[in-house]
Amino acid sequence: MKITANAAALEDPDCPEGAANDSPDSPCFGKAAGRPRAADKEARLQSLLHTAASLFLEKGYSKVSLEMIAREAHVAVRTIYVKFGGKAGLLSAVITNGRARFFAGMTDLQSDPRPFREVMDDFALRFLELVTVPAFVSLHRMVVAEARTTPELAETFYKAGPLRTREELMRFFSRDDIRAQLRPEIPVETLAVHLLSCLMGDTMVRMLFPVEQPPSVDELRARAQQGLDLFYRAVLR
Repeated sequence: MKITANAAALEDPDCPEGAANDSPDSPCFGKAAGRPRAADKEARLQSLLHTAASLFLEKGYSKVSLEMIAREAHVAVRTIYVKFGGKAGLLSAVITNGRARFFAGMTDLQSDPRPFREVMDDFALRFLELVTVPAFVSLHRMVVAEARTTPELAETFYKAGPLRTREELMRFFSRDDIRAQLRPEIPVETLAVHLLSCLMGDTMVRMLFPVEQPPSVDELRARAQQGLDLFYRAVLR
């Protein structure tokens, strides 16, 4: 069945009818009307998330409007509402996307067949790499600075980042083979919180102050091992 230009616009609201005649700044420039390829849609999505992240970190969450993001990303404001439900949903997607990049290639904790300590070694290093990357540090500072005046910012950050990590760890510690290695009287939620506390140490405090450069991989690996040692001493049977 032939797809009309209007039907194509419904499939991809960023490329309305006549998009092939748009200016070179448009993401649809030179594209014929029709159903967008998956690769094109993913590329536009990543471009939008990158633009939103850059604006949030540069100007602050409360000072960035959807109109500003849409203009910089060359998309319609309606597209952001349809895909993310608004600014909070877009920020959640930005955090989720960045988090996924750091844990890419790591087997899901619930199905990882490796020995317990090996899984923890992998998780601990990736987690510390994530929370010390400059963009995350800037995001954390922004949340702290604006949490009181913009409650949705703190809530969105917590649900998309810290809470999700805690829940994934709780499911991992609930596995029969893992639970059998841990002290039974300690609730899985306490296990997750204690692990993250051991790994973070004073990292949250350090985030509030300027640093010349992020820690090296060797430094993070040493910090991860120290944190895991404290964790194991407290929770292993």
